[in-house]
Formats: sequence, C-alpha cells, structure tokens
Amino acid sequence: MTEGFGEVERCALCGSEGRRELFRDGRFQVVRCTACSLVYTTPRLTPEALLEKVYNERYWASASPKEQGYADYLAEASFYLRTFRRRLRHVERFTGAPGKVLDLGCAAGFFLQAAVEKGWRGWGVEPSRVIAEAARSRLPGVPIHQGRIEDDPFPGESYDLVTLWDVVEHTPDPVDFVRRAAARVRPGGVLVLETQNVESLFARLLGRRWQHFKHQEHLYHFSPATLRRLLEREAGLRILDRTSRFGGKYVSPSFIAERAGKVHPLFSRLLFPLAGMKRIGLYINLFDELIWVCRRPGEGEG
Repeated sequence: MTEGFGEVERCALCGSEGRRELFRDGRFQVVRCTACSLVYTTPRLTPEALLEKVYNERYWASASPKEQGYADYLAEASFYLRTFRRRLRHVERFTGAPGKVLDLGCAAGFFLQAAVEKGWRGWGVEPSRVIAEAARSRLPGVPIHQGRIEDDPFPGESYDLVTLWDVVEHTPDPVDFVRRAAARVRPGGVLVLETQNVESLFARLLGRRWQHFKHQEHLYHFSPATLRRLLEREAGLRILDRTSRFGGKYVSPSFIAERAGKVHPLFSRLLFPLAGMKRIGLYINLFDELIWVCRRPGEGEG
C-alpha cells in the first residue's frame, strides 16, 4: 500500500485472522471478525501518519465533515458544552462528590470545562497538536498533555473518573488503550466510555451510508457484545450502567443538513435552507451511541 496505508491482518480484540467483508468503499474494506464479531476497517494509516494526515488543522475545520473531521469544531463550543453538561449529570450519579478527572482525547477541553464548573479537578490528554493548544488556551489552570497515553503524561496520578468520549474507535490498538486508561482509575473509581453502536437500529437501517463510517478516522465499530468483551475481559472493569439515552448531542440545523448528504445527496438539497443556521442548537439523539459507565474493582475484589 502507499501513502502510509497498511493492511490489517488480525482482529485487534481477539487476534483472529478470520473476517467477512461487509462492504467496500474505494480503497477501504469494512469487515467483521468471524471469531468475535468486531467490525473494523482495512487498510489504514499508521499511527504516525494518522496524526500527520488526519488529525491536523484541517480535521477541526473540514471542507467535507461527513467524510472526515468537523465543519468548525471550535465555533460550536456552546453546543458541546451543553452536551457535556447533560452527560456529566448522568455520570455523577455513579461518582459521588467531584474529585480528579482525566479526559483522554480531550480535544478543545469542552468536557473538562463542564467538569471544572462542577468542582472537579481536571487533566487532559490530546494527541492533536492544534486542538490541544486550543484546550490549553480555554483552560489555563488545567494540565493538558499534547501526546498519547503511552507517553505516561502524569506519572503517579490516579483518578476518580477517567473519560473516553468518542475516542476508542479512533485508536489503532483499542485493547492496549483501554487497559492503560483503566490503569489510571483509582481502585473503586469510574471509567466512562462512549462510542458508536454498529448494531443500533439506525446503523442497520442505513447500512454503508451510516454517518459513522468515516474510514480514515473510525478504525473500529463496536457493538454491545464487543464493547463488553473489551471492558470486562480485556480491561478488568465492572459495568455499572449502559445506555444510549444520553448519547445525543446538541447540533445546529446546518450540521443536520450536511450529514443528511451522507444518506443521499437529495436530502442535502432539500435541507439546503438550513445550511446557514449555525447558531441554533437542537438536541438530536439517534440512539446509535453507547455510553457505558464502569468501575475499577477495589483491592481484594475479583
């Protein structure tokens, strides 16, 4: 393969080489592991090429966000803050009083801002240089590490809450990533993971036109079964709650019009009058996102 792309030979979750093709889209195949049912994309960019060619400044202000990245991530700060304030209220049912929170893949720090507002002490890790700088500017008192979790950015720290919002599907090695994330949770603390549900009704209805099939950035597509295996069997966590009820987001009408074009170009034309409406926030939940709350067992717990 060229341009930093390489074929994926084994399933990242179970190691099997067996797979069944679901569909092709240009150079990409979306396949399902025949052993554990994890859905993943091949070929893919190397981790180094991903940072250089995908998660650069064009990712956060993309000319074609339905294919890659965001139309204008920073301009939609108010929508992300409303979304994360809503989600934090759900998460705090399981955490108790505010403590220390680590947000992995923190982007511009919108979840951390929502948490700090509620009395949490925040830390963030973000591999994309341009958006990590935006997080530091937004949250000058919050340590933000620009790099990967493998860099061990805050040695000796353990956290009451570790969050992974729309992150695990982007990671080249989700098993290693979630194990490292779980290791940063104090015994008895909470890890929250959100990702898309490839077996949701909406995903099954749309098939290859599902909006989360963005092949260069979404490397994995989890189901409840494969996510349970990742969290329980591979990371040793105990699942406290699983829901799609808080998986919705505040978005603009222009976002809806743009993403509708992924389903069919006609929908974008029909919704064109909405394209200029960027300041109105609508709460949309297609119930195709999973939010799972987990606990790291305390000492002596099996």
